[in-house]
Amino acid sequence: MLTLKAAGLVDVDAGEIIRPGIVKVDGDRIVGLGGEPAREIVDLGDAILLPGLMDMEVNLLMGGRGENPGLSQVQDDPPTRVLRAVGNARRTLRAGFTTVRNLGLFVKTGGYLLDVALGKAIDAGWIEGPRIVPAGHAITPTGGHLDPTMFAAFMPGVLELTIEEGIANGVDEIRKAVRYQIKHGAQLIKVCCSGGVMSLTGEAGAQHYSDEELRVIVDEAHRRGLRVAAHTHGAEAVKHAVACGIDCIEHGFLMDDEAIQMLVDNDRFLVTTRRLAQAMDVSNAPKVLQDKAAEMFPKAETSIKAAYEAGVKIAVGTDAPAIPHGRNADELVTLVEWGMPPAAVLRAATVVGADLINRTDLGRIAEGYLADIIAVPGDPLQDISVTRDVKFVMKGGRVFRNEYASEN
Repeated sequence: MLTLKAAGLVDVDAGEIIRPGIVKVDGDRIVGLGGEPAREIVDLGDAILLPGLMDMEVNLLMGGRGENPGLSQVQDDPPTRVLRAVGNARRTLRAGFTTVRNLGLFVKTGGYLLDVALGKAIDAGWIEGPRIVPAGHAITPTGGHLDPTMFAAFMPGVLELTIEEGIANGVDEIRKAVRYQIKHGAQLIKVCCSGGVMSLTGEAGAQHYSDEELRVIVDEAHRRGLRVAAHTHGAEAVKHAVACGIDCIEHGFLMDDEAIQMLVDNDRFLVTTRRLAQAMDVSNAPKVLQDKAAEMFPKAETSIKAAYEAGVKIAVGTDAPAIPHGRNADELVTLVEWGMPPAAVLRAATVVGADLINRTDLGRIAEGYLADIIAVPGDPLQDISVTRDVKFVMKGGRVFRNEYASEN
């Protein structure tokens, strides 16, 4: 057994600091709070303890050091992507994000679910990284927002993806694509429900799958106990997604009041990706996409404010590498800048994320919970930016970063 000793810890439910922060850990679990320190003591000085943060939309298999975004689709084979992802995973963990959803591959892999393999390697202790909830390949129609041949405007026949790799049209192909992801280890299903900023084909808010096709995706996933996350921007597409049973809306930049109320009434989740509206570099994109971004991104601020004020269940997501891997906390800072209280943002990055992935043992510093604990040099309830400066990371009772050790 060891004891973490700090100036305080955040009770994310109450939105307050408990002082001092004394947490007793045995194996991978928290076994007690407060009282006298027991056995081995890890002294974190004036730090404040937080539950491990959660990013509900990342793609660790994309971005990272050494990638050439313009050519990666034709240069990077699956082993290269996985090896680069090792660094992305380590940076994410060391930034204090101990759990992530890897939300949908949309690259040529030969059918391999690279995020599942990466998660297995992390769980086995071969490499360092966050706990991964993998979606396998994103399910999208031909020419849909997550069809990579559309992003690059390839001519017909170049780098076409298979049904197993997520390109599926009509109910039969969709069933096969979803079942393939589940068979090989996906723990949720990602679907492309509307266009997006970087779509070369059509309006960003246009619905891509028919309602019949969306219902098939939901049916296949729900019968196997998996939730469905949908890339969706347009207000009408959000409404149709919710009506068809989609569990979680990603982005939602163009939502109107009716779409937001449907999320509330149906107890659905919204994953924010607001930082990318400020930080995503589209300077090298075609002018049509730059114009689309200039129109869409400002609307993200008003939609998140309206969703929060209406009571939507909001979880944090970055869409990394739209935000570079390891800078995930920038999303928390942006949410506060755009009007959410720091306590609400911390809940979005912890307990709401845990609820979204159906984990009752994550998201809090509480007895019986997994010992996912980070430390920051200040009170995040007063200054959320301290989450950018994580100096201690424990995941499942194992310490992966401790800059305070050299200070003591």
